[in-house]
Amino acid sequence: MPQAHFYSKPTSVYWTCKALLDGRTISHQTEIREVHGWRLGAIVHRLKAEFGWPICTEYTSPGRIALYRLSPDADPTKLRFPKSAKSLCKEEVAE
Repeated sequence: MPQAHFYSKPTSVYWTCKALLDGRTISHQTEIREVHGWRLGAIVHRLKAEFGWPICTEYTSPGRIALYRLSPDADPTKLRFPKSAKSLCKEEVAE
């Protein structure tokens, strides 16, 4: 029997969207520690390319670890969400 809220489960995509919306700066190490995920770079790329999220990327030295955060001027109400993070969308929650 299929689960009713399959796309609302806290997946790596959901976690990434929530962390960015919460104003956090996240890295691959943070994703591994918190949700045991391994694809943060791919998730961020998809959010930027497919969904138009204004995500800023900075790199640390000397390890050149990528740090991701949502642009400070981003309007969360105008963001498009992947299926697994639709529950984060204000319009979806209000319904």
